[in-house]
Amino acid sequence: MAELSNQLMALTVLAYLAAMVCHAAEYAFGNKSHIGRAATRQLVGAGAPVETVEAPAPAAVPQRDRGLLLGKIGLALTWLGFALHLGAATTRGIAADRMPWGNMYEFSLVVTLVGAAVWLGVVTRKPALRHLGLFATLALVLLLGVVGLVAYTPVGPLVPALKSYWFIFHVSTISVSSGILLIGAVPAAMFLIRTGYDQGKRNFPYSLGEKAPAAAVLERLTFRLHAFAFPLFTFGALIAGPLWAEASWGRYWGWDPKEVWAFISWIVYAAYLHARATPSVKRSVATWIALLGFATMLMNLFGVNLFAGGLHSYANAG
Repeated sequence: MAELSNQLMALTVLAYLAAMVCHAAEYAFGNKSHIGRAATRQLVGAGAPVETVEAPAPAAVPQRDRGLLLGKIGLALTWLGFALHLGAATTRGIAADRMPWGNMYEFSLVVTLVGAAVWLGVVTRKPALRHLGLFATLALVLLLGVVGLVAYTPVGPLVPALKSYWFIFHVSTISVSSGILLIGAVPAAMFLIRTGYDQGKRNFPYSLGEKAPAAAVLERLTFRLHAFAFPLFTFGALIAGPLWAEASWGRYWGWDPKEVWAFISWIVYAAYLHARATPSVKRSVATWIALLGFATMLMNLFGVNLFAGGLHSYANAG
């Protein structure tokens, strides 16, 4: 089962990568893209008939939007990647005979699985947001690739400190909320890009905003995802976590690096929600705070686990 999980994980990354390529091709070669419009103009110019007096020129036949087909293929590949991803997490749990989130590799596996599920739920409900698939799959590929390279851990039993019923409550809520916040960072970044594009900026990365949904749509999606994830993150980080710490180590708070960075993330996300609810604060400023929160979460996941010690150092162990 452990080997099957590894094989499924490799196929998962390949499926997400193929989906990302299809979404990138949709951006580049769809009829609504710069390249697609230029190609259409060239074809129309090359095939324009010589003026005659016998009959008016026939009406132009609408060109099929190749981007639509590429986008649908990318979405289908994302569903395939999600199925393989779910299989990788499930077989990992069966091999370990426990929930598959006992170390950094497994935790990241579950967080990205939740992120993929959230993205598919969003695009199923709002198909017009399909263009964000390029950036959602890019995030999944990067995170899974980095984790597979630097944090892979063979299947093994839980360390004694993790053998507690709080293991389920704490890690599950943190995993779910982190996966939602991962996808929440995608429309947040695209909102800033789209806003710049609407203001007339055409250099990279603002040129990516041409095919992005309307800025208001992206901003609302960003807020809804963060507002849904924040209570879960609060429970996992500030309630279940301290209660588990007291049961395991005899204190609720010990200034462990993992605890400190989780609290920093909570403060930043709380600041985002407060800024978002304050009329005098620009939406772009609030969105930058949300992205700062995501950066602190990445620091908590990679920086603390890989470069800092502390009571959570077992996160890299099997």
